[in-house]
Amino acid sequence: MKKLRVDLGKNSYDIIIGKGHMSKIGDYIESRGGKVFIISDTNVAPIFANTVMDSLIEKGYDCKLMVLEAGEPTKNIKSIYPIYSSMLEFNLTRKDLVVTLGGGVIGDLGGFVAATYLRGVDFVQVPTSLLAQVDSSVGGKVAVDLPEGKNLVGAFYQPKLVFIDTDALYDLPEKYYIDGMAEVIKYGCIKDAHLFEKLEKINSREEFMQNAEEIIYTCCDIKRKVVEADEKDNGERMLLNFGHTYGHAIEKYYKFTGYSHGQAVAIGMAFICEISERLGQTKSGVKDRLVAILKRYGLPVSDSVRACDVLPAIYNDKKNFGKQLNAVLIEDIGKSFIFPTTAEYFLK
Repeated sequence: MKKLRVDLGKNSYDIIIGKGHMSKIGDYIESRGGKVFIISDTNVAPIFANTVMDSLIEKGYDCKLMVLEAGEPTKNIKSIYPIYSSMLEFNLTRKDLVVTLGGGVIGDLGGFVAATYLRGVDFVQVPTSLLAQVDSSVGGKVAVDLPEGKNLVGAFYQPKLVFIDTDALYDLPEKYYIDGMAEVIKYGCIKDAHLFEKLEKINSREEFMQNAEEIIYTCCDIKRKVVEADEKDNGERMLLNFGHTYGHAIEKYYKFTGYSHGQAVAIGMAFICEISERLGQTKSGVKDRLVAILKRYGLPVSDSVRACDVLPAIYNDKKNFGKQLNAVLIEDIGKSFIFPTTAEYFLK
């Protein structure tokens, strides 16, 4: 078992990373109350919900499970009302706890519910997808989507614990494994050339799983350091959004039913890198290396949509400040920087 401490003063918490310890989650949960409200989805709940609930019940907690339809379309404002109602019916109080059991959609949506129900109840992230384990479960960004764009309504609300069981990835369908690899590759691009090189040498999913704890620990450690330095996303934390501005715009263009988040981010990374390398802001050859590794893991690197067609969504990007957009570029593998520009940069 590995442990990381996210040091944010009164909002500090641990990230626990291990193998095959889902049934022991009750040993790590701390709640001032006696109730735990678990939010999961139709893909994850049949596999893990009973294990988690049994562990918590064994510790004396009264548990209630709510299962939502799996998929990005669930992460919207309308989905939260039935959750609030179910929490009230369960008489969940501020002293109790919410557990989000699932991938990024459940973590983001459930975290937003926890942040807003009774003006805030404690919650624990139990990410079961690769994307959520390396990225979305850490850092306290919780949100829902609007028709106008992704994650436009949300909060910075830190969990009390992030509990990662890497063995959960064995049950992960291939498409979700591929989806998560986009975020893993992103970390290599922005902060860790050694990680990128390691990923270039991995030849199979089985080989990845043999290194899963180390790789997930590395990604979480990078994010931990960035979040500690910039919790509210006003500076360095924006680096974590490499490829996301264009990627989110692609997702919105296809109404969140075309590409998965990871696929869209992969397209976004390749797209922005092609522009920045052509303009001399990125070292020559980096784009080809990035495209090669994305293809290696089965990720798309381009789409037929024109940049001008997704420009409205880019204008809604959260890194827009007035007319200025902070684009995230890479100088080289492992070296990233924020480049103040405008949304029209994506038309170059």
